[in-house]
Amino acid sequence: MSQVDFNNWATPNMLTGARIAAVPVVMLLLCFDGPWASFLGAFCFMLAGATDFLDGFLARRHRLVSRLGKFMDPLADKLLVSVALIMLIPLERVPAWMAFLIIGRELAVTGLRGLAATEGIFLSPDRWGKAKTLLQMAALTALILHYPYVGVDFHELGMALLWLALIATLASGLSYFWGFFREYQES
Repeated sequence: MSQVDFNNWATPNMLTGARIAAVPVVMLLLCFDGPWASFLGAFCFMLAGATDFLDGFLARRHRLVSRLGKFMDPLADKLLVSVALIMLIPLERVPAWMAFLIIGRELAVTGLRGLAATEGIFLSPDRWGKAKTLLQMAALTALILHYPYVGVDFHELGMALLWLALIATLASGLSYFWGFFREYQES
């Protein structure tokens, strides 16, 4: 009989699970075009994105880091961001090529991490990766919101942030690949 790892049921992993559960809700809300659906979708996306920062903070602060959490946390981020990008394409809020580059980077880094693990190499997130996540979440929240509120054109703001997110996303991807090849040559 295997031993139960109670860290798997800790608050950080429950927050990650909530982020995964928010994915179909965000997807459903993005099936509708209009200010209320956009507002609710942006609110749900923003809350889900906030759990990413909160679960990491709690896991490190209370030493509740688990193998399940290390696997599920980046998966939850990729699901949430990918669904938002894909759903925003037919609404003409995100160019398909930008979505392709961002999602392609996410898949490439996920594959690289798997390869690195087989070689005994751990690729830890760096500041580019943290900036990428923050910029993606901010950009997509604004793009989901889309409509002007309180005098702010959220589509324009979202596109400006998405350009910054794209730069950070590609820089982060290059950083991961550079780090892998450097570690691989040393081992």
